[in-house]
Amino acid sequence: MSNIKELRDLPIEQLEVLIEDLNKDIFNLKSQLALQKKIEKPHLIKEKRRDRARAIMILSEKRSVDEKK
Repeated sequence: MSNIKELRDLPIEQLEVLIEDLNKDIFNLKSQLALQKKIEKPHLIKEKRRDRARAIMILSEKRSVDEKK
């Protein structure tokens, strides 16, 4: 998806929206896995979870910088 540099350039509002979208994607992929017992691209779950973690990390960094100002 995105690398760290691209995520750091995003404003806080867009990061929050991105995290929500990733949460929905992860939920949908896990639902497919539970219902069908098999999905076409199982690696996407791991990939999306890592992307979400990156976005959360960048968001917390940005919020801590804003608090210090």
